[in-house]
Amino acid sequence: MNDIIDVQSNEQKAQGLKNVGWVSYVLHLIVAVGAVVPGAQASALLLVIALVIDLVKRGDAEGTWQANHFSWRIRSTIWAGVLYVVTSPLWLLLIAPGWIAWGIISLWFLYRIVRGMLAMSKNQAVDA
Repeated sequence: MNDIIDVQSNEQKAQGLKNVGWVSYVLHLIVAVGAVVPGAQASALLLVIALVIDLVKRGDAEGTWQANHFSWRIRSTIWAGVLYVVTSPLWLLLIAPGWIAWGIISLWFLYRIVRGMLAMSKNQAVDA
């Protein structure tokens, strides 16, 4: 009888992690689309909330295919942030180089989020 309860609790845990993953992906997606579409800037606070969720819940997903998604989102966010900071001096040269660099970074970030969402919808880890 305990085996049945354990299976159900594992399934519930897996579904809970997947729900958390979807919430995080949607928050990331809102920010990513806002970064690509002019005038639709979403708050960076949404990205910080998503990052905190991923950092807090990542340990719960260890040993599952979903652990890959938590790491994927965390790495995507950190790399995008580092790239934005590194390319920010381009805005001082002229507006165009900064705009081009940040546009490329934003498209890359959007690509990573959509790729992760597609993998999650198939219950698969993201291929790195």
